[in-house]
Amino acid sequence: MKAWLVSIVMATAAALAGAATAQAPTGKVTVITSFSKDVTDPFKKAFEAANPGTQLEVQNRNTVAGVRQLEETKANNQVDLFWASAPDAFEVLKARKLLQPYKPTVMGIPDKIGSYPINDPDGHYFGFAASGYGIMWNERYMKAKNLPEPKEWSDLAKAVYFDHTAISAPSRSGTTHLTIETILQGEGWEKGWATTKAMAGNHQTVTDRSFGVPEGVNSGQFGIGIVIDFFAFSAQAAGFPVKFAYPSVTTIVPANVGIVANAPNAAGAKAFVEFLLSDRGQTVLLEPTIRRLPVNPAIYAKAPAGYPNPFKDTSLGAKVKFDATVSEKRNSVVAALYDQLITFQHAALKKATKAIHDAEAALAKKDNAQGRKLVEEARAAIAAMPVTDSQAAAPELTGAFTGGKEKGARQAEVEGQWSAFAKAKYAEAEAKANEALKLAR
Repeated sequence: MKAWLVSIVMATAAALAGAATAQAPTGKVTVITSFSKDVTDPFKKAFEAANPGTQLEVQNRNTVAGVRQLEETKANNQVDLFWASAPDAFEVLKARKLLQPYKPTVMGIPDKIGSYPINDPDGHYFGFAASGYGIMWNERYMKAKNLPEPKEWSDLAKAVYFDHTAISAPSRSGTTHLTIETILQGEGWEKGWATTKAMAGNHQTVTDRSFGVPEGVNSGQFGIGIVIDFFAFSAQAAGFPVKFAYPSVTTIVPANVGIVANAPNAAGAKAFVEFLLSDRGQTVLLEPTIRRLPVNPAIYAKAPAGYPNPFKDTSLGAKVKFDATVSEKRNSVVAALYDQLITFQHAALKKATKAIHDAEAALAKKDNAQGRKLVEEARAAIAAMPVTDSQAAAPELTGAFTGGKEKGARQAEVEGQWSAFAKAKYAEAEAKANEALKLAR
């Protein structure tokens, strides 16, 4: 071989070797995530085994706190990845240029799961697992209390479930926020809020942690919880006597991972994305402590019997065309509405709801037309909303929730109005229900 050709070959080989070395993942890879250690620990172990020389550092934050941290530290970012369930949170990060684009090399993952895109079309975040929202219950509790198994959201508004159900606050849980948003998009703003508040009137508690709901169901503190599906599936795998149902109004959406802009270990971040999407990473999703839905259809061949498969069961999420953009625009408004109308007014809402249940029970024994009319008016008072869907997404309102001293004052003013609205409506509902009860006696 001529000397000049040998030189070119050697130079090319050296360049390729250098490029491979430069791209090889090493060192600390830092991820902010809302996932619990039950989820992150198996992935950490598997990723580090597949990429010797790497160390996955997990910083656990709820979704809202994680987004806030990336915003506040963007001038001196020390985080490589954001890893969470809420697609609207990733839309927020993308809009604020806090994620950098990437194109994974893994093959075999379709463009959509049902009607929902698995990946951001611009490559700023990637679905690695899918989940739906529904109802989890403790079979022993249900049998002891002689309660029927619920199937739909509307079931949870029935009198038989009073004080037996629970939910976490959407302002503290990204997955619960998506559940409420799914109901609002699936049933429409007015009906969706009516369903949500009717269910809430039966709740024993509104927890400040999403994990508090499945833990309460597992322990029998309450019988029924509104949860993301994998809480129930992992509890079943752990031996708890629980069941789960997807209501017809639900959605199957991807949980995502995105590489943070100016990631200090970009090579490590890309390696983690590739691992999550690989067959090995997708198979980790089937572990008993995780039990999430893979986005690679081929992995379901390894799943245990009875495992939900949204690629085969096309009824899952079919009724809801979830729009993450709509959810993102009114995210803060919906969370604040829930808190002011439900979380912070829960005692008054429960009292009014119990009065309605009592009146309806009495009217079933001794019918009274005026009494039935009063009960309808009481339910309408509970269902009433202080804002419309168009107002909830309008800049005039959403702007009050974007920070700053002046805007903070406006937010406090708006929330005060909503709180007063709820107090008045629930007092009205209780009064009408009590009047109906008198007529039925």
